[in-house]
Amino acid sequence: MGVLVVGSINADLTVTAPHIPAPGETVLGRELRVGPGGKGANQAVAAARAGARVSLVGAVGQDSFQADALRLLHAGGVNLSGVQVRPEATGVALITVSAGGENAITVASGANAALTPGDLPANLGPWTHLLLQQELPPDITLAAAQRAHAAGLHVTLNAAPSREKAPALLACTTHLVVNEHELAALAGEDKDVAEAARTLLTAGPRAVTVTLGAQGSLTVTDDGETHRLAAFPVTALDTTGAGDTFCGVVVARLAQGEALRPALHWAGVAAALTCTRPGAQAAMPDWAEVQQAGAGA
Repeated sequence: MGVLVVGSINADLTVTAPHIPAPGETVLGRELRVGPGGKGANQAVAAARAGARVSLVGAVGQDSFQADALRLLHAGGVNLSGVQVRPEATGVALITVSAGGENAITVASGANAALTPGDLPANLGPWTHLLLQQELPPDITLAAAQRAHAAGLHVTLNAAPSREKAPALLACTTHLVVNEHELAALAGEDKDVAEAARTLLTAGPRAVTVTLGAQGSLTVTDDGETHRLAAFPVTALDTTGAGDTFCGVVVARLAQGEALRPALHWAGVAAALTCTRPGAQAAMPDWAEVQQAGAGA
């Protein structure tokens, strides 16, 4: 069963520093790492490593960052026939990682911002699951969700980065995945996590998952179930890509017939393992490692 990812493709420029700079502050960091990134590409790699057949729709530029951005997608066997090479620059993310593993990210979208609904595949028949994020222009994200919903695909939306609430997009979403900040932006800051997640069920999703970092995750469903999963214990080195790993793995496991709760379990294990290594795609574990680590958890 195939997964279609419509999302961004970037090159990540990462520097580790003692702390994330405050406004106006200059911090001396260590060496610069250049690697593949972009939320769409990250989630595609994570899903492929979790055993799914994955295709990606996106765009890169005709520049020196193109090879870096596509390297691990090629290596992971992701179908890139839907990736365009455009005259705009390849998207670039500037990432600062603190000594404690937290990160701050600024993205120059480049070719990603040039994608339109006309770039989507005309036939969604080869896929059962669509995975979306919010780094692409809102019109292509909405069009992808609407077409997939109409075709009966399972639509997972990772509402990151935060954008203005889009009721039409939520109405086409099967599974909404957010962190606490994104949850507050969509449901308001005056509710606790479970209450806010249940509020969003009324907007259309059949399930809402809130990733909570070291506190694990919380999922509520429209049939009244609540899944609270503890975080898999690790010592975090770099949290970049952890959320994308979670999304890619949960969709991959659902696409392969896994039930929701075990899919969430494996996604949490994989996301935690990603935090133990530097980088995004390069840090993502393969399925054998996830199984070995999480079998007794």
